[in-house]
Amino acid sequence: MMADVVFVTGGARSGKSAFALKYAQSFEKRVFLATAEPFDHEMQDRIDRHRLERGEGFVTVEEPLYLDRAIGNLPSGIDVVLVDCLTVWAGNLMYRFESPGEKEIDRRIEALLDVLSKPPCNVILVSNEVGMGIVPENAMARKFRDIAGGVNQKVAALSSQAWLLCSGLPLRLK
Repeated sequence: MMADVVFVTGGARSGKSAFALKYAQSFEKRVFLATAEPFDHEMQDRIDRHRLERGEGFVTVEEPLYLDRAIGNLPSGIDVVLVDCLTVWAGNLMYRFESPGEKEIDRRIEALLDVLSKPPCNVILVSNEVGMGIVPENAMARKFRDIAGGVNQKVAALSSQAWLLCSGLPLRLK
């Protein structure tokens, strides 16, 4: 039986992570794949709060860039990996592989899509919906929106389930 790929999106503070954590709780052997890096005190506090929220039921793997490798190298017997979040990952790619590294950004995205096409276990991916606001005023923000929006579309297209969270309420898209 093929593993499921579940895409969870919504605006900031919409309940995406809580929904994804609850969904993942139905599996016995769980991995949390964190993409955030603690660049400052506020981000470190946020990471610490997220660790407390998910409790002891997850093995945590921190990987800011190479999600394909982290998912592909999970030990056998893992039931689900929860990736939180693709939007932060997209920002990490831009930060590390800024031009002329756009080809590397595309390679990283394609590598993730490849592993998601034949996942080693169930995969839940959380991402912010970035296309419902105003057009960003600067080129870098517009590029980020384009990269994140493209990743969201591609992951949602190959997912077996897609969910949109709004004010804590889940709406199944597929």
